[in-house]
Amino acid sequence: MTARIPLWPLATLLVAGLPFAQPQSATEASLGEQLYSTQCDRCHTTQVHWRDKRIAKDWPSLIAQVRRWRSNAGLGWTDEEVLEVARYLNARYYHFPENDKLASRSGFGR
Repeated sequence: MTARIPLWPLATLLVAGLPFAQPQSATEASLGEQLYSTQCDRCHTTQVHWRDKRIAKDWPSLIAQVRRWRSNAGLGWTDEEVLEVARYLNARYYHFPENDKLASRSGFGR
């Protein structure tokens, strides 16, 4: 005869933990990605970020370019939203070292 282990304690623990479950952030788009995909990628293909003559050469110049296009396109983005878009682009395409001190000198901070 084999011993049976009741499953109700395990089921109770699983159900009790449901209100504390967090959505998986890997499937959610970041604010920077959302802003970029709704405002910028109509004109900007991935080639604009990979081309030889790209203007963004480092983290501060990437922030400056996002800020410039915010102005040129008449976008009402806050400085924090500009920084989020720059972080998204940096993570996706550029991989520049992010330096908060440099971002602060550019008028942006965390």
